[in-house]
Amino acid sequence: MPPRHLDAPVPHAEEVLVSQKRVACDGGGGALGHPLVYLEMGEDDSVECTYCDRRFVLAAAAEDDSHYLDPAARPPESH
Repeated sequence: MPPRHLDAPVPHAEEVLVSQKRVACDGGGGALGHPLVYLEMGEDDSVECTYCDRRFVLAAAAEDDSHYLDPAARPPESH
């Protein structure tokens, strides 16, 4: 593998704005996706997926944790 130039810019990871502290990530699905993982922010206002580095950031108008919204929702036919 050729060496990476230290002055080459590294692209930023995708940032997803969410309304819940519990999120799910599948890397976007398809051939470039990864296994579905569930992430919990805990006391923080963001969490990063360890597979794809997608960063989930809690929106200012966040909902309570009594119900779950899946930001990585897929159409029913893909399940």
